[in-house]
Amino acid sequence: MKITFLGTGNAAVTEYYNTCFAMREDKDVFLVDAGGGNTILGRLKKAGIGLGDIRDIFVTHKHIDHILGIIWLVRMIAQQLESGKITDSVNIYGHDEVIELLYDICGKLLQKKQTKHLGADIFLHTVNDGDSVEILGRKVTFFDIHSTKAKQFGFSMELGEGKALCCCGDEPLNEANEDYARDCTWLLHEAFCLESEKDKYKPYEKAHTTVMSACMTAERMGAENLVLYHSEDSRPETRKEVYTAEGKPFYSGKLLVPDDMESIEL
Repeated sequence: MKITFLGTGNAAVTEYYNTCFAMREDKDVFLVDAGGGNTILGRLKKAGIGLGDIRDIFVTHKHIDHILGIIWLVRMIAQQLESGKITDSVNIYGHDEVIELLYDICGKLLQKKQTKHLGADIFLHTVNDGDSVEILGRKVTFFDIHSTKAKQFGFSMELGEGKALCCCGDEPLNEANEDYARDCTWLLHEAFCLESEKDKYKPYEKAHTTVMSACMTAERMGAENLVLYHSEDSRPETRKEVYTAEGKPFYSGKLLVPDDMESIEL
């Protein structure tokens, strides 16, 4: 399985795209969030992912930098279903507020020939804390991250042979969800900025965290690999280098700071 980071930035970035990623097994794709606009279409094209390859989508929460790209995907997938270019259905998962909002926005902004596919070949599924489904042939369990800003879910995925991936969403791992992350093979965790720049970016006031803090969490959880994303974008040429330098003293596993469009083999 390969994971491609279509975007790695926070809501206000201009050098990166908003954080979203695609997990791919052969041709089948599981997309997590879609960023804040139709740039998602270009990112998918660059990654070699066709709209018909997307089998499942998970929307973590209703912030605009995560959900607005979904509207474009619904529109374009519906158009290709209508024309016969796509014949397979797609599943979209999210908690109740996300699914209600998607129905509302799509109903108000898209044409009837597109919205008629909702519930016919584009299925919107409401998931609750602890619910599990099969995606890419693997068990995926959704969990409430207990955000104080907006209701948000993360997920864990069983990768086989005792390996597991945990995606914490775009806020720090909450202690209530540590069982999902403990001893995981891959931990996907936000890192808004360097600890040395916390006074400048004030991540803790935004319910975010720093590279140092995320690395300390991963070390405490015993995560084998840590992937950092959802960051500021003041240094696109050197972010990987400086984030790795700050984080490594606090984390003994493999630390990865992907750039937009970078892929990782799981």
